[in-house]
Amino acid sequence: MDDARTGLSEEARIIPAWAFVVAFVAFAGIQVVFHAWAWPREHHPPPAVFRVLLPIFAGAVLAFFALLVGYVNRDAGRRGMNRLGWTLGVIFIPNAIGFILYFLLRKPLVLDCLRCGARVSRAYNFCPRCNHALHPACPSCKRAVGAADAFCPYCGATLTARA
Repeated sequence: MDDARTGLSEEARIIPAWAFVVAFVAFAGIQVVFHAWAWPREHHPPPAVFRVLLPIFAGAVLAFFALLVGYVNRDAGRRGMNRLGWTLGVIFIPNAIGFILYFLLRKPLVLDCLRCGARVSRAYNFCPRCNHALHPACPSCKRAVGAADAFCPYCGATLTARA
């Protein structure tokens, strides 16, 4: 459960500050529009509960949309994808289809090899350019293991001799 919380909080940290500002302005703007312009013009305004909850819900939806756009903008950049194209796609493709397409088609995260600087998928254990070990791996079966593991969970090989 802690791993899920940590992963989600790390993902939320990539949302840029401008997205939070846009989300706040959008939420506040919806409140102003409803309370200062829309409801006073009504000859028969809706019940008080509706007049309070509708602007809050609409503002929250618009603010969430702004935060998702900011997330897609940053996430596309860190995955080596076209940031502007995907940002405009999620804004202008209607009915959240742009978001769905982004999350279905996005590339896996990449990292830089510490030895040669090549962009490498996080799923790789070794750099395909220079064969540098990117993650701790079992010397017997070459599968990824934890840094504190004493034995390989896949083949049972002893890992204490490795550095």
